Amino acid sequence: MLHRLRQRLAHSRFFSFNATCRDAWVRARAAEVPAGSRVLDVGAGSCPYRGAFAHCRYETQDFVQLGAEQLRYGSYGTIDYVCDARSIPVADASFDAVLCTEVLEHVPDPCAVVREIARVLRPGGILILTAPLGSGIHQEPYHFYGGYTPYWYRLFLGDVGFRDVTVEPNGGSFAFFAQECIRFVRATRPLRLGMPLALDALWLPFWVLLAPLLAVFVPAVCRVFDRFDRERRFTVGYHVTATRAVAARQ
Repeated sequence: MLHRLRQRLAHSRFFSFNATCRDAWVRARAAEVPAGSRVLDVGAGSCPYRGAFAHCRYETQDFVQLGAEQLRYGSYGTIDYVCDARSIPVADASFDAVLCTEVLEHVPDPCAVVREIARVLRPGGILILTAPLGSGIHQEPYHFYGGYTPYWYRLFLGDVGFRDVTVEPNGGSFAFFAQECIRFVRATRPLRLGMPLALDALWLPFWVLLAPLLAVFVPAVCRVFDRFDRERRFTVGYHVTATRAVAARQ
């Protein structure tokens, strides 16, 4: 019972807003894709969005090089195209929509991947894309970039033939601060850092006092402040949609 409650809290919008809000956004975009559309999930990994595209012809691509412990749900889903995302073995204009979530930071040539996505999308097709603005190193050694700004998306998506590029922040600066406060509490749990037992014993009472403040009170206040953040310069990442307009540049 306690373990189940802990799992629910860990995956709640309050304690894990980044992934939770991203999942909700992707599901909302998926619902807008017409039934029967052919959809490609680039870098699909565990295929967490297969259900969201149940009304479509959902296909997947991944290079399948990560360990199970590096994947969000512990194993790869069914992957239709095991290949480099820069060279997907399908004809031009094969898909009505392409989904690509939290992938661009893990490829050595993101511009080439964007170009390939443009190639496989039909004119008028929709790109649904997310990537972080900043993140800690993960899925190593396949982590090559710190993140992407709205200016990057508008420049490079436009350059390969996308129009109507919409870039939305996944939370503002205060949501980002809240996430990092929670991360600090998790990262400094006694016995986690491998410190000598004497230091752990000294840190334990301070951690017990700080944990409710940093993991609950400060994030709650940040959620309120975040509604009034207009600049959003420290968002955790961006949600992007774009429409394929013309042929990709070679």
